[in-house]
Amino acid sequence: MHPSYPRLFCAGLASIYFLWIAYDPMQGSFLDLVDLPIHETGHLLFRPLGEFMSIAGGSLFQVIMPAVFVGYFIWQQKYYAASIVLFWVGQSILNVYGYAADAVVMQLVLTSGFTGSEGSFHDWNYLLTATGFIGSTKMLAGIIRAIGTLTIIAAAPGSIYYSFVPEPAVVDQ
Repeated sequence: MHPSYPRLFCAGLASIYFLWIAYDPMQGSFLDLVDLPIHETGHLLFRPLGEFMSIAGGSLFQVIMPAVFVGYFIWQQKYYAASIVLFWVGQSILNVYGYAADAVVMQLVLTSGFTGSEGSFHDWNYLLTATGFIGSTKMLAGIIRAIGTLTIIAAAPGSIYYSFVPEPAVVDQ
């Protein structure tokens, strides 16, 4: 098996970049600019399900959206593309981790331009307070971080492996 060198190069570069993001998620990523409008759209899409789900919908949708693309590529048997987009899923989960971890101190600058402690609404403070888990913020944020990191760790060898696997031929029907 001979690799596709462009794919292998991209897989290696993505692996290094996203593992670096997993190491220190609070540094941010260029995909944060993509995650934010998707997050805000999630609030609107989940609004018919009530206040709690409308607020949770932001974080849910920013993870669901890239996961849908992963599912699409798997369905199309484009496993290399699926594994590359899986990096985005992991990064998006780590973005949610940063927001969840801030639920108590509320120091992140939000879309209003203010922090939660300055009076801006903080999704995760509301969600964890409403569910009675505000005292477990650190543990829950740690679980979210672990899931995001493991997702990126799974994407790295997957993308490298599928750099060596030729895509199935497309058959016109």
